Amino acid sequence: MSSLEVYLSGEIHTNWREEIEEGCKAAGLDVTFTAPVTIHENSDDCGVAILGEEESGFWKDHKGAKVNALRTRTLIERADIVVVRFGDKYKQWNAAFDAGYAAALNTPYIVMHDPALTHPLKEVDGAALAVAETPGQIVQILDYVLTGSLPGRSAAEAAA
Repeated sequence: MSSLEVYLSGEIHTNWREEIEEGCKAAGLDVTFTAPVTIHENSDDCGVAILGEEESGFWKDHKGAKVNALRTRTLIERADIVVVRFGDKYKQWNAAFDAGYAAALNTPYIVMHDPALTHPLKEVDGAALAVAETPGQIVQILDYVLTGSLPGRSAAEAAA
């Protein structure tokens, strides 16, 4: 395998995506990353900005959810692997949907979260092919998928 397309789903309030992207770049891995729109206001307003204003917050959110789903589903369908990050501060219902959608498509996914979330995410974790706690672990998994290399071991050792 020479390259991967990885969709980075979930929590948008920390820089975990950048850490994974930078780690893969530093490791020389050929990985293309895609993600949802991480500017919260753009994600919330995309439906009404494109399709017209709504008087009701329900219909505003409905339009936005549908337009965001067009992007999300398209990118997940193209992905070789989906990484789903659950943060501690906010409930990421969309991340749970993305994990389920990836599973329904038989697209492998990796979950990343703090150990304190293990119990509430047990079903999501149960369908994942790996459960990580840090962006560095995600980079190591992607490195292993692409090269067969393990941390601290040479490529020759991996091939043996």
